[in-house]
Amino acid sequence: MSFPPLLPTYARADVAFVRGEGAYLFDEEGRRYLDFGAGVAVNALGHAHPHLVEALREQAGKLWHTSNLYRVPGQETLARRLIEATFADTVFFTNSGVEAIEASIKMARRYHFANGAAERFRIVTFEGAFHGRTLAAIAAGGQAKYLEGFGPKVEGFDQVPFGDANALLAAVSDATAALLIEPIQGEGGLRPVPPEFLRGLRRLCDERGMLLIFDEIQTGIGRTGKLFAHEWAGVEPDIMAIAKGIGGGFPVGACLATAEAAKGMTTGTHGTTFGGNPLAMAVGNAVLDVVLAPGFLEHVQHVGNYAKQQFSSLIAEHPAVFEDLRGEGLMLGLKMRVPNTEFIDRLRAHGMLAIGAGDNVVRLLPPLIIDESHVREAMEKLALTASNISG
Repeated sequence: MSFPPLLPTYARADVAFVRGEGAYLFDEEGRRYLDFGAGVAVNALGHAHPHLVEALREQAGKLWHTSNLYRVPGQETLARRLIEATFADTVFFTNSGVEAIEASIKMARRYHFANGAAERFRIVTFEGAFHGRTLAAIAAGGQAKYLEGFGPKVEGFDQVPFGDANALLAAVSDATAALLIEPIQGEGGLRPVPPEFLRGLRRLCDERGMLLIFDEIQTGIGRTGKLFAHEWAGVEPDIMAIAKGIGGGFPVGACLATAEAAKGMTTGTHGTTFGGNPLAMAVGNAVLDVVLAPGFLEHVQHVGNYAKQQFSSLIAEHPAVFEDLRGEGLMLGLKMRVPNTEFIDRLRAHGMLAIGAGDNVVRLLPPLIIDESHVREAMEKLALTASNISG
């Protein structure tokens, strides 16, 4: 029996990209694609951004890896900058978003252990969530399609319906350690959590002695026009998992926390071999150089508002194809009346990339460096694809 050399866990499109420049990718035949997927919200500054390229090239000529047995100056710099820009007092660096989620889960449980309440280990999450693919993360997400076939679900997670305050109150018990939520569900269909609901979660956690964990892996690093999406609601978490955009395409993640929430994470309680290596830290610092520069987040807000106005017109023009537009900033989703997978395939044939999501949504996650001309180009390709399908 023959088996493919790459484990067949992906339904890959038959296209291979060999080069990128700004908001565009180029395949083996030299065809250009407008990239409104950005590696699933990873390439926040587009492809081959000169500042990121130079930072990586410079660090690569100096030092790649030493391990966390020693100080890593780049970690200290990036941690300080993240702390200055957020609610956090401390940072743990990882290679990926799901590792940041694992660190967040462990931190929340360890917090209650340190307080003499080891029985408080359960975490309430919300249906439709996606927190990654480790055993703990798929249990936290609770989606059957990710849990099937992997044995007993990891204990300690309770899902409640999205936005259901009464179900949430019923699920919280003396064993609840924390609440975990994405400010905007990405994989779940670009569903924003109403600001008042997030504020209600903060109040509930304060009243019940629970920790509030935000998964900002996809929504963070400027994606919605704020550095982090929770800022729109005026709410701060106790713990936050980030990744994707902070590396601009290089594998970087982090768990940010207050000193109080992190007090149980003492020497030996957690670790990583590659997390926070000098290459990753050089790129992460370069990303912040750009994203925190004056005017950058305002640019994202401006282009995001323009994109929302433009894309909204698609619904009226092609009501048999599009149902609704969702999202914030440059994290937008088109709810479809036709299969989203079919639309994405046809869109790619017209030279534009987008990403599927739950609830039959097409995600539009362009690099944050796009301008109005890229939005107009996207409009043309979306409208052409819709006309081909409906015609």
